[in-house]
Parts: sequence; C-alpha cells; structure tokens
Amino acid sequence: MPHYFSADNNTIKSNPKVIAFRVNNEDLKFNTDHGVFSKDNYDRGTEVLLSFLAVDRKFRTALDLGCGYGVIGIYLSKAYGLKVDMVDINKRAVELSKSNTELNSITADVYESDSFSNIKKTFDLIVLNPPIRAGKEIYYKMFEESINYLNENGEFIIVINKKHGANSAINKLGTIYKNISIIGKKRGFYVVQCQKWLTIWQICDTILNCQNTRIFVFKSLF
Repeated sequence: MPHYFSADNNTIKSNPKVIAFRVNNEDLKFNTDHGVFSKDNYDRGTEVLLSFLAVDRKFRTALDLGCGYGVIGIYLSKAYGLKVDMVDINKRAVELSKSNTELNSITADVYESDSFSNIKKTFDLIVLNPPIRAGKEIYYKMFEESINYLNENGEFIIVINKKHGANSAINKLGTIYKNISIIGKKRGFYVVQCQKWLTIWQICDTILNCQNTRIFVFKSLF
C-alpha cells in the first residue's frame, strides 16, 4: 500500500469527506480523502507548530513544504496575508489543496514537487511538518536543501516529536544553519526555528561590491 509521502496515492480507493476545525482564531474547513496525512482530524504536530508560530511582519512569501491537504499554507494566507506556495509529492494531496484554497477563499500556487525539485524561487518563510514515516534520509535532505530556497534573513520552521528524534534533528539543523531556536514545546513536540542570516563574509562582500559599483559609476562619468 502506498505511503502518503509518495506519488502514486491515486491508486488508493477514494472516500472524500469534509472536516472543519479552528486554527488559532481562524475557522477553516478542508476536503480530505484516503491516502493523505491526518485525513480525519487536525494533526497534533501541526497544531503545536501553528500555536507557536509568529510570522515576521516584514515577510511577504511562504512555502508550505509537504502541504498535505493544505492546513499550514491556507492558515498562513488567511492569518497573515502571505503569498503562499503549497507543494507535495502526493498527487491526491495537491488536488485536495487546490480545492481547499477555494473552499477557504484564498489564493495560492499549488503544485506537485518531490521536496524542492520543482521549486524555482525563494521565500521569506518555509514551514515543514516532516514526513517522519518516509525516513530520515528523506527529511534530512529537505533540511539540507531548505537554506537554498530562503531569502536572506528568512526562516525555516519545523515541528518534530521528541520520540521521533527531535534532538538528532536539531543537531542536524545545526550543521546547516548558524542560528537555531526552540520556539515552543508541547505534548512532546518541539517547534524549531532556523534563521538564514548573512555571514560576516557575505556582508563584507556585499559592501565591497557596492563600493566597487560606486567607484565604477564615478569613473565612468569622466
């Protein structure tokens, strides 16, 4: 039987239904079906993640990575007015997310992507509830690639349960990001924020490039 983190879930017999719940102060409803993650209820990990998430007011764009039927992305659009992309490897999840953007009266770009494979832009915020059952090799690769799809000073935020390897996941993230914070803990879940800051060498390079550009423009005037 295909796992929800796979491309062939349309082979699973369909049994669609609509569920509804409140995410913080937002009343949302969702089309769900067999073959997608947490099809019957509001996933606890996602609930904990969104209860601690505070979006920087300067942020304009977000990626819901591994969106399932769209809870995180739709909430980010409704609550914060972000321009959201929502991606999943699961074809059925993508179709459900598309229908759920309409159901909740939001606009988002929703498309298939195996992790970052079809993503061509960068974001202020990337949010992930990792596909634990797919294995560390899969979601650690998502951790590694995430930094390449963040704007400078952007944030990558995940939720992971202690019993599913939160400590080792945090250690792994520490090899990728220089600034990591645990912004919340509840019911065994850790919400981890990783920030992409400019290094001192990147800042110096940016300053020098600006100065070189000014020198070039000055010389070209004479």
